[in-house]
Amino acid sequence: MSKRFADSNAVEGLSLAPSAAGGWRFLARYAAWEHRLAIRLNRPNSRRAVSAFFGAVSRLGDGLLWYALMAALLVVEGEAALPAVLAMLLSGAACTLAYKGLKAATSRPRPCQAHSVIRLTTLPLDVYSFPSGHTLHAVCFSVVAAAHYPLLAPWLAAFTLLVAASRLILGLHYLSDVLVGALIGAGVALVGLRLAASF
Repeated sequence: MSKRFADSNAVEGLSLAPSAAGGWRFLARYAAWEHRLAIRLNRPNSRRAVSAFFGAVSRLGDGLLWYALMAALLVVEGEAALPAVLAMLLSGAACTLAYKGLKAATSRPRPCQAHSVIRLTTLPLDVYSFPSGHTLHAVCFSVVAAAHYPLLAPWLAAFTLLVAASRLILGLHYLSDVLVGALIGAGVALVGLRLAASF
């Protein structure tokens, strides 16, 4: 597919303007670079300690840490935590709808499916790669929780970065999956916070 777009100025019989052809060539080069990067970032996963650590981070990012955080806030803060917990639940539901819809629409294979050299040590929750649902939810939950409890921000940011890194090192996502997931998660969180502030 990359050769078709990179080397030809015609797609399905239609001539492309030089700018359009240049755009396809750029995308083809970027895709090739991103695939090489995915293989390179997966190399540390051959070490048992690295695999175990990032595998644990990824599993916590499945939802365990966020559910535990919401439960802890309710236990410690009581009713005062309800706005934050409700905002996290609603934004999390919106994130789930967004990433499931995009995955179904794009059907992008994961790096571990596209490259046999990638070492898979943690099974994915679903088939497709784009965008990273783990990163999307981590960013969204972190932004919402930090908006209500600013003292948690450094810890949430650190964990979110680890989640994003885990998806790359484990060979489950490409860089663009993670970056777009982060942008969507931040967008959903900010929109949710703005809506909550208007009531």
